[in-house]
Parts: sequence; structure tokens; C-alpha cells
Amino acid sequence: MRFTKMHGAGNDYVYVDCFAEPAPENPDQLAIAIADRHFGVGGDGLILIRPSEVADARMQMFNADGSEAEMCGNGLRCVAKYVYDHKIAAKESMSLETGNGVLHVELETAGGLAERVTVNMGRPILAPTDIPTTWQGEQVVDEELQVGDQTFRVTCVSMGNPHCVIFVEKATDELVLGLGPLIENHERFPNRVNVEFVEVISPTEVRQRTWERGSGETLACGTGACAVCVAGVLSGRTERKILNHLSGGDLSLEWLAEDASEHAGHVFMTGPATEVFSGEWP
Repeated sequence: MRFTKMHGAGNDYVYVDCFAEPAPENPDQLAIAIADRHFGVGGDGLILIRPSEVADARMQMFNADGSEAEMCGNGLRCVAKYVYDHKIAAKESMSLETGNGVLHVELETAGGLAERVTVNMGRPILAPTDIPTTWQGEQVVDEELQVGDQTFRVTCVSMGNPHCVIFVEKATDELVLGLGPLIENHERFPNRVNVEFVEVISPTEVRQRTWERGSGETLACGTGACAVCVAGVLSGRTERKILNHLSGGDLSLEWLAEDASEHAGHVFMTGPATEVFSGEWP
């Protein structure tokens, strides 16, 4: 099986081109083996680039623990780059099918290769039962979450997958590595949750570390960065357009206001996509 290793701001996955060869059997088991950083290729998971009846291509993703996820912003940018660079759809504006529906992307290219990608991530999901969480009401903004003997103020957002955003003075290892897995599996989140620990530098700039559901800490999380942009606005900490510094690189986010424009209320994410190498498995 041919594969390609790619990353978006350090959020790395193993990609399989299912236009060129049959989709692998048991992709959940393959994800566990191929994503292993000691005995496999290494990565945060496995992404299949598949044909689609409603878009230029379809992304199907699996976390490093084999669980299938709905969406990955960094992964989607890499899918767009692969589809463009490998002439599956050689156009700078394309649509990609995900577990969160069809999303539209715009590519910045140079020398026949895509370098940066902007994704229209659509509207954030804010209703607690749709995220899902067990809180009631219209939104979960600065609600108290008890974790062991500590209490945090959290804001919850879904960008097609669930996120719990926590604004902190310092995103320490104790928080990310110690409490991240406890929050991921907290009873408040029926489908588990991705956890963002965020330092606010200014109203237009933040720093983020993510404990990702099914993968542990990752160098970047695109949907998480979008969730942070939304959470910052909802909680009054940031403006609608921010620069987010993640461990593996920077992402630019903007949550458009509700007005009469075509994409009112949508979140846009812009960042890099990089192809690292290709090979054969096993």
C-alpha cells in the first residue's frame, strides 16, 4: 500500500490515495499500526483520500487509537494540497466532503504546488446537546467544570467535532498532559472531547496547546483553533479575527459576524500544508 506523510502546522497524518488504489481493509486497525511512532510510520492518525459523489474528494480520518473522527482542520488542508498537487482536481478552489458535510477551500499556490489553504469551516455548533455535552441551555460559556479537586471555567464548541476550551494563564504540562485526558473522558462529554488550553496574549493573538481526543497532545489542531476563536468572542476575551500560535506553527482564524453577507457566521481558517515523504506499507 502506497502512503504519503503530510502535516499541517505539525499535526501529522499518514495519507492514503484511494483514487489510485483500493481503500484498505480495517482502516481502524491500520491506523493504530501505521500511526505508531516507534513501530509504524508515525503520526496523529490515518486519513483516507477517497472519491466523492458530491465533492472533488472525500476525507475519512482515524485517530491514532483507531477511533474514527468527524473532522480535522489541519488534515483537510493537507487533503486539499494532495488533491491539487497530484492533479486529482487541479484547481485553486475546490470542495471536500468530510464527516461534517462538504466544506469549501481556497488554495495559495506557487510553482504548481499548494502552499497555504483557507478553509470555510462553516458555522460553529453551540447548542450543548449537539456538541454534545450534558449541560442545558443555549450555550456553554464560562461554565464550571469540576475535574478532581480543581474547578475550571470552560466554553464548549463543536466544529463538526467537540471541543472544550479553557483559558489559562499558562498552558503547562501539568494541565495539558495531566488533566487533558481526564477532561477528554469526563462524564460531561458523552462522545469524549478535544481540550484546548489557551493563553490570551492580546485581543487578536493567543497561544494554544491541545489534548486531542484519541491521539493525546498534538502540535496543532485546526478545528480546535477555530473553536478557540469562537470561544474567545463568546467569552469576551478576543476579537473575531485572531492569530493563533500552536506548538507546530501559526494559524489565522476569523469568525464572521452575523450580517447579510453570504458567509455570515462562518469560521475561516488559513494555514500551511506540507508533504513530507511517501513510501510503501508494510
